Amino acid sequence: MTDWLPELLVAILATVIAITLHEAAHGYAALALGDDTAQRAGRLSLNPIRHVDRVGTVILPGILLITQLLTIGRVVAMFGWAKPIPVDPWQLRNPRFGMVLVAAAGPAMNFFLAWLSALLAHVVLALAGSVPMQVVALGVDFVRLSIMANLLLALFNLLPIPPLDGGRIMVGLLPRSLSRALARVERFGLLVVMAMILILPRLGPQYDVIGWLSGIVTGPAFRLVLQLAGHPV
Repeated sequence: MTDWLPELLVAILATVIAITLHEAAHGYAALALGDDTAQRAGRLSLNPIRHVDRVGTVILPGILLITQLLTIGRVVAMFGWAKPIPVDPWQLRNPRFGMVLVAAAGPAMNFFLAWLSALLAHVVLALAGSVPMQVVALGVDFVRLSIMANLLLALFNLLPIPPLDGGRIMVGLLPRSLSRALARVERFGLLVVMAMILILPRLGPQYDVIGWLSGIVTGPAFRLVLQLAGHPV
């Protein structure tokens, strides 16, 4: 078996779980606040297939995985997105603040999953000596990649650019005049996000937002999650 294939498989698993539960959290939050649009559309599901976006779930994560494995031999950071969960703000009991909570639910889920993954490390390490070391190594890889995937997904989505979650949170919190101005950015938001991912890094490291976030994820944020899960750092 190719040396990096097991790591590739656990990286895919960690990323799929992070993206799927991120989107599901939006849908369940909306349902709890009165909007059943996602449920009626069949998107209120933990089935990853229902949330697959061809670019964000398959192509971009695949490029990141293969590029890192072929260049540095390991996966340092992952990023991707799923098909957005449909939400009708006007069905929420409080449309303005309700959208803030719905948007925040996705990143909150990812932070929670990162912490759960760090807790899982205690179980994986406790198995050392009673199961083959290859299994323990895969478990450690899964924990590491799951923490990184969830943190990067959460932090990227908190950037204040609609349609990212951070942008929608800001739209709900800003004064109405600023809120309307920021909301108008959403029609171009996806282009801005794609430019941040694909174009800005080519202009120089100072413009590499993903690289900057990756540094936070692989450094201070990663250590903080381990500390919160009771690991000595």
